[in-house]
Amino acid sequence: MSESIRSMCKSLRLAYVSEIYENIPFDSPVQYLEALFKEEFRLREKAKVQRLIKNAKFLDSKSLSNYEWNERIRFPTHIDKEGLTSLDFIKQKQNVVLIGSPGTGKSHLATGLGRKACEMGYEVRFYRVSLLIEQLEQALKQDKLPSFRKRFEKVDLIILDEMGYLPFSKEGSELLFQLIADWYEQKSLIITSNLEFSQWNRIFIDSRLTAALVDRLIHHAHVLTFNGGSYRLSTHYLRLGKLNRLGGKTLQKVLRSYALFSCKIHVPAIPYIYVWSERVQRQ
Repeated sequence: MSESIRSMCKSLRLAYVSEIYENIPFDSPVQYLEALFKEEFRLREKAKVQRLIKNAKFLDSKSLSNYEWNERIRFPTHIDKEGLTSLDFIKQKQNVVLIGSPGTGKSHLATGLGRKACEMGYEVRFYRVSLLIEQLEQALKQDKLPSFRKRFEKVDLIILDEMGYLPFSKEGSELLFQLIADWYEQKSLIITSNLEFSQWNRIFIDSRLTAALVDRLIHHAHVLTFNGGSYRLSTHYLRLGKLNRLGGKTLQKVLRSYALFSCKIHVPAIPYIYVWSERVQRQ
């Protein structure tokens, strides 16, 4: 392709025509142009999705395609798996709150939903809540808070991961509240937490601020609960073949310690995990 044609493609913002035109089969002028432009559109869309995923700043590459749905996930009556993964809640400016112990798949599901949102053309941002608080406090100190909040103007979905794992300062709590108040009925949020709403005063200190925050979050929200102990911990022992060698009492002790650390105990499930795994090992 001549430099003049390449330059014209650039002026017309045809980003890929100069690279792909030789690979398009030619049957007729109309067919060729249609196929050429279709491929241009396809590559543009692919690049857009890659850009959206990069800008979202996910911590890993997890997606819905490798998410393991199970009966431990309790859906509210007004939504099911298909309704959630359709992402209609983003169009409606609604929120999704995922509550349960660590290791039960909340962050994976949140990331998977966020990644699909990028694939559908939505602007997404992923934050560990503790890091977002740090950035808010830093922006306040540097007198850059207005510009920081402006970053979210064109964002459709914000994912706040690990709400409740670390307590916030009073200043940090107030800054986060202001940000979420800005997003109320303007953006969609996905929040993961190991604490039930009644326990959020542990992290926000001010009970009135906590009540106001929860009120805004659940007003247009789908709250999913994740029951049972840590999926990561149980599969770890199963995969390594160490479950039987630990012994029932020792395993229960390990899992109880993990549950205590997570601030949410599901002790009744522990014996059944061991009994089930022991049966599997015998087969």
